[in-house]
Amino acid sequence: MERIYDMIIIGGGPAGYTAALYSSRAGFDTLVLERMAVGGQMTLTDVIDNYPGFAQGIDGIQLSQNMQQGAERFGTQTMYDEVVSVDLVSEIKEIETAYSGNLFAKTVVIATGANPRELGLVNEQELLGAGIHYCAHCDGRFYKDKVAVVVGGGNSAVSDALYLSHLCKKVYLVHRRDVLRATKIYHEPVMKAQNIEFCYNSVVSKVESENGRVSSISLIDVKTNEKREIECDAVFISIGRKPATEFLDGQLELDNGGYIVADESTKTAIDGVFAVGDVRTKVLRQVVTAVSDGAVAAHYAEEYLSR
Repeated sequence: MERIYDMIIIGGGPAGYTAALYSSRAGFDTLVLERMAVGGQMTLTDVIDNYPGFAQGIDGIQLSQNMQQGAERFGTQTMYDEVVSVDLVSEIKEIETAYSGNLFAKTVVIATGANPRELGLVNEQELLGAGIHYCAHCDGRFYKDKVAVVVGGGNSAVSDALYLSHLCKKVYLVHRRDVLRATKIYHEPVMKAQNIEFCYNSVVSKVESENGRVSSISLIDVKTNEKREIECDAVFISIGRKPATEFLDGQLELDNGGYIVADESTKTAIDGVFAVGDVRTKVLRQVVTAVSDGAVAAHYAEEYLSR
């Protein structure tokens, strides 16, 4: 007879392991499925200094391991495997994995996160963490009184530029169009920031480095083909994120950005299925909000399991 878990959590980031901690601590048989390494986007940050409780900040990898160990202390199991497909509609949910066969659970928490969209530059991955970043609020503090470039023109990019303008001596905002896509509420404060320079109609064609760190970028004007080089210490790429939802195959409602539609209860349209962390529709995607989602999901899953 197949084992049926009380809860299977797909994704081993902060949201996933918080849900696992609360679920296991409540006495439920809980499994976390992680495709690669635990921690998700946290592992890309050298020092997380905006998570409460760590006066000197904490290494992203260390915090990831702490969360995993905290959940496993109460009996959570971790399985490293990739989810191929799911059947969420049935009362007993079925999860097909690449290597471990099919798994079954009464509740499922989707915590697969969202990956930053890349520019596609040749050395983008090589310079990741060495001047190229995808989260200004995570890594901006390393560039106090330095020069940063933000690539993008939406709400996230403008928000990042404003945040960096309070830390950096100069911020360049590079956007491929001649007008920002960000909502109007952002326009006035970003226009007033004296140390933000706009590079409209421009795309990044190259990032140069010295001693293994970003030293400058090359821009091309998409209308005139004019080239420009900007010396800088960091490039923050903010051109959107891609939620990891391909395996759902249309079983859950997604918003226009591809995120799972779920409110602050984390409940989806299917009973017993919850969406937490960066993969769900939400205003703020940070470690602390992911952790909150995990706890909320476990609460409502316990309520569901106790029916």
